[in-house]
Amino acid sequence: MKKMSLMGLTFVVVLSACSTAVQPATSVTPPKVESIVTPAGTLPITKEKTTLKVLVEGRPNIDFATSSATKWVEEQTNIHIEWQVAPEGPESPVKLNVVLASGDYPDVIMNFHVTSAQQLNYGKQGVFIPLNKLIDQYGPNTKKYVFDAFPATKDDITAPDGNIYSLPIVNDCYQCSMGQKFWLYKPWMDKLGLKMPTTPDELYNVLKAFKEKDPNGNGKADEIPLSGSIQGNHTGLDEFIMNAFVLNPTLNTTSGFSIDDAQHMYVNNGKITPSFTQPGWKEGLKFLNKLYAEKLIDPQAFTQNLKQLKALGENPNIPIMGSSSSLGTGQITQYGGPSNRWSEYVAVPPLKGPSGLQVAPYTPSATSTGEFIITKAAKHPEVAMRLADFLYDPDVTWRLQKGGEGLNWRKPLPGEMGANGKPAEFATLAPIAEEKSNNNWLQRGLFATPDSQRYTSAIDPKAPKPLPLILFEATKDLYEPYKQKPDTLIPMLFMEADQGKQVVDHSKTIGTYVEEMFARFVTGDMDIDKGWDAYLSQLKSMNLDKLVAIYQTAYDAKKKK
Repeated sequence: MKKMSLMGLTFVVVLSACSTAVQPATSVTPPKVESIVTPAGTLPITKEKTTLKVLVEGRPNIDFATSSATKWVEEQTNIHIEWQVAPEGPESPVKLNVVLASGDYPDVIMNFHVTSAQQLNYGKQGVFIPLNKLIDQYGPNTKKYVFDAFPATKDDITAPDGNIYSLPIVNDCYQCSMGQKFWLYKPWMDKLGLKMPTTPDELYNVLKAFKEKDPNGNGKADEIPLSGSIQGNHTGLDEFIMNAFVLNPTLNTTSGFSIDDAQHMYVNNGKITPSFTQPGWKEGLKFLNKLYAEKLIDPQAFTQNLKQLKALGENPNIPIMGSSSSLGTGQITQYGGPSNRWSEYVAVPPLKGPSGLQVAPYTPSATSTGEFIITKAAKHPEVAMRLADFLYDPDVTWRLQKGGEGLNWRKPLPGEMGANGKPAEFATLAPIAEEKSNNNWLQRGLFATPDSQRYTSAIDPKAPKPLPLILFEATKDLYEPYKQKPDTLIPMLFMEADQGKQVVDHSKTIGTYVEEMFARFVTGDMDIDKGWDAYLSQLKSMNLDKLVAIYQTAYDAKKKK
């Protein structure tokens, strides 16, 4: 298409030159097109009511069309948003692909985490427009609160051709950067006189004591030493324990074995390396199989969702769950719930494995790319850019992400302190319930929030230590000393369209197979020693080598920049 455009331009120039030779040239000044937006950084954004069509991934608690948060945005900006809402979950990328294939594009695509391959592909086709000049002209908040505040972000979102095709969400989260944590129920440990485990064998002894010594004191063998979930952040059985045997970075996955975005992979001497083919993975499987064979692992951990896991943690009247991996205890219990069990689980430092490996996988980037894209359908792309820039304003972020004042939060009273030991910036009145509130855009839109904001809510000095502070201290004291080395990290990678398609295709097949075999090996349905070579052979036939090679090419290109 670029060649055709250039040919057309050349033809016009030649004709003009010929015409000039025959007829006297006349000076024509093209009419000046006045922008409909106000100067950058001012409100309202448009002089007259303007409509933008926005395709967004939905959330259960938000009706974008009727949300008071949407009404507030429209009042501030003079922009009416015509929403196309895709369901959250597996159907979301399907909806996006249907829209992209149809050619009937919205003005803006928001919160779909559009892949780097799609950005490059549709960017080169002209469907996604480059944002570089729009950011320069209309993006003071983008430059100040995103690029300046988080310097790595601009490189993360810049494609190999130098263009920026999408704007990101930046959610700075120190506790999330080393999120593969593990939690033990301390009252049981105290009752049984158990010490914090430092090795897999010591963890085995703790779990065995949980099962056999009736730590909840009800005279029944109803204790579940270890459980987990196939949903949530780092709640899979492999998330923590495997790192004692092989480096197993999983990022913030919602499924234990997605290989997308180079999960379950790391760099070893410059080479992309899958965790799940290494000898250490085999040894880790044997350890987990031992736990399962002795009924120390909950069989439901291979199938249950996060709600079911939390129900175990909040079992009425008496605790029954001894441990689980998770980003935080708010996933395995009800944070703020009446049982207060969320405050009774304690973090376990990385275990030292038989080879001496002791590591906490590290995710340094807080950037989620592909969150705000302007398509060629936008008649006024500057309006869309001004809206994006408006969303990055910290006051706007506060209103949209925390809900309305007097509903979900209030201003602090004199003397109220935050978890950081400084005067509080707000006090929480009610959590933003998934199923009830419609006064926010929680985790939707655009925002760039610093980690420090997590510790500014007023705390009750008589209440248990707030969860954000528990997570911060656990990360700093227990996981930071064992943080994954920088030269083993895989950075954000851009891929060409064909590469990206192959990654998606191969990853789905391989990820499903690895997940299936993980469960079979751990539960004893497949003998680990007898089945290991066949497992590796099957991965090879599923084009694992090709998948790794694609990542290697993209990684090498990134390193050369």
